[in-house]
Amino acid sequence: MKKIKVGIGLLNQLIEIRRHLHQYPELSFQEFKTSKFIASCLDTWDIPYQKIGETGIFVDIIGEKADGPHIGIRGDIDALPIQEETGLPFSSVNQGVMHACGHDGHTTILLGTVHQLYQLRSEISGRVRCIFQPGEEAEGAAQQLIDLGVLEGPSVDGMLALHLWPHLPHGTIGVKYGAITASCDDFVIEIEGKSGHSARPHQAIDAITISSAILQALHTLVTKSSNPVEPVVVHVGKINGGTASNIVADSVILEGTTRAVTFETRNKLKSQVINLCEQIAKSFGGNATVRYKEGHPPVINSESVTRAVEESAIEIFGPEKVVHLKEISMGADDFGAFAEKVPSTYVRLGTALEWKQAFDLHHPQFEFHESIIPIGVELFTFSILNKLQKGVDKS
Repeated sequence: MKKIKVGIGLLNQLIEIRRHLHQYPELSFQEFKTSKFIASCLDTWDIPYQKIGETGIFVDIIGEKADGPHIGIRGDIDALPIQEETGLPFSSVNQGVMHACGHDGHTTILLGTVHQLYQLRSEISGRVRCIFQPGEEAEGAAQQLIDLGVLEGPSVDGMLALHLWPHLPHGTIGVKYGAITASCDDFVIEIEGKSGHSARPHQAIDAITISSAILQALHTLVTKSSNPVEPVVVHVGKINGGTASNIVADSVILEGTTRAVTFETRNKLKSQVINLCEQIAKSFGGNATVRYKEGHPPVINSESVTRAVEESAIEIFGPEKVVHLKEISMGADDFGAFAEKVPSTYVRLGTALEWKQAFDLHHPQFEFHESIIPIGVELFTFSILNKLQKGVDKS
């Protein structure tokens, strides 16, 4: 299979698309104008599409060769509640909303991939489903699309996604087998004590003292209750309690998050947090109620799909452009919901330039050079045409 290059005409269109998306970002589940703009691009190219949910869109590209696998590609379309500080001439015009996580790039790359694959559908065996997913920065968006049947009709055999990554040199492809991102679950701990005067603490039950004991004990779930070679996070980021310096607080609320890289540890953490809080509060004569909200599962890359994308990247860009990521990111991505259902891979696409400071994702000055766009398009296109249409190992 010959290498598929993005021509100058399409590249110019994609740059215009990216700048429009960046200038008019929308928050999770509010991507109504973004969705209409994506649809208008597809209409311009005479490419049929379907809507899913309120703001989701997917394109099915049906190959003209013999039957083959059904491969999905995910691109996220939502932005973040951040005031932009890049100074770009196409900076966000929506106050307090910014594409600070590169989703404008992801959407543009997927549109370019749709364009290329649709023109080359005579070379495709099987089907490619390109999914423009809303709400990745929120909770449960990928699962909502799955519940709406985005992996069915016919069943998707494998999934691809990428994420721009300012921690790798521009144009490098970061691959990892197994877990690449962590799960992310949130908890709220409501501690109930008994109010009283600070001069007579024996007549009260101090919710602040209980919360302090719980805070200390939560750390032991990482240091003493978890496999020391497996990364785990238990973090409390918000505390609210007490009314005055001389009053024993009768209630405290703690809010935090847990992160794990295996489903087993994720489930174990949930039960540990709940049991630990309840037992400690009871030992002080108080009560603790834990509301635990499961968010994104870990993204666990499959051997077969990851291998196909890695081999494609080496063939297109050369082995020097492919990096094996050593560390698991404790950040999360709801692509894990797809990876939990079908063999998948999630790769990093480096954006760091030697001559310019690279700001991290979710930073008000995060940006990327638009020369990264054709690299993403070529990676997806070539991976589909050269490797993945031969089949996906589901073992």
